[in-house]
Amino acid sequence: MENIKLNQLVFNSDGLIPTIAQERSTKEILMVAYSNQESLTLSLKNNKAYFWSRSKKKIWLKGETSGNVLKLFNIYSDCDNDTLIFEVDLDGSGACHTGAKTCFFKKLKL
Repeated sequence: MENIKLNQLVFNSDGLIPTIAQERSTKEILMVAYSNQESLTLSLKNNKAYFWSRSKKKIWLKGETSGNVLKLFNIYSDCDNDTLIFEVDLDGSGACHTGAKTCFFKKLKL
């Protein structure tokens, strides 16, 4: 496994990078959000998932209002360094704002 540094990540024109939260034990995808350099620094420092809210234009700690915190264990980058996976443990009942465990509970009919 190759290690990279924060300055090697590729952020979009808004300074953001898509970030997938994946449960460590089950590998289930819990949610997708965006990170910026400051939220990544906070995540690394506190071992909790911080993201950038595009609607509120501020950093938010996942679980700050719901209590459903994502404890951070690892951060992985894809091959192009432009997408991240946060490997997390869910401390609470769900990662989705609807109350569901995961945001991915709707199946597209084929």
